Amino acid sequence: MHHNFLFDLDQTLLDFHASEYKALGIVLKSNGLSFSDEIYQAFKACNKSLWLELEKGTLSRTELFTRRFQYIFQRCGADTSTLDLLRINDDFIRTMSLNGVLMDGALEFVTKVKANIPGARIYIASNGATVNAKGRIASTGLDRYIDDLFISEDMGLTKPDAAFFDKCLDRIGEPGSSCIMIGDSLSSDMLGAKNASLDSVWFMPSGDIEKLMAEYDINYCASSYDELFDILKKWSGSDM
Repeated sequence: MHHNFLFDLDQTLLDFHASEYKALGIVLKSNGLSFSDEIYQAFKACNKSLWLELEKGTLSRTELFTRRFQYIFQRCGADTSTLDLLRINDDFIRTMSLNGVLMDGALEFVTKVKANIPGARIYIASNGATVNAKGRIASTGLDRYIDDLFISEDMGLTKPDAAFFDKCLDRIGEPGSSCIMIGDSLSSDMLGAKNASLDSVWFMPSGDIEKLMAEYDINYCASSYDELFDILKKWSGSDM
């Protein structure tokens, strides 16, 4: 039996916002539009609300990809009636995939996990586009430490659906008791772990932590990679 660590990708191991910021600027400027911090913040807020709808099952991936660029192009004063918004979205995802940014200390952390926790397997369990995730992982060197990728686009399911995690477990080939989910999102990572009856670590928690831990049946919280490593070592029984 292995110790199977299911990591969310964005804001857990990779800095999604840094890659997103760079890619959006490139795409808007290539289409003759201006870019600013204000434009990025507007896109970020719109994108977040659309992903929450996707997680609830009230929006399709195609609708999400179309609507986010329809919104931001119109905000920049562009006429979107003749634009191929899905092509623009593809350009954005491809640009992001070439510009992965690690969270500070992430590479050192996964190296430490692999070296110090016997039987450690590291998996990525992420909602998102496959080319985006794979490209950013490879561009940072993180791919050398990952045993498998579970990306919602490939899986045909999204977190927090328990069926997403069922498919993960089928590929891992070991019981849920051998797995723990680590991520920053309550609505996808922690709720997903709860729905699938998996142990969980809420990474970089904020708000009323005790109340939210009880609401989402969260087992652990970690505010740094050092703290997270100690939790995973304890959970795996490797600190004895």
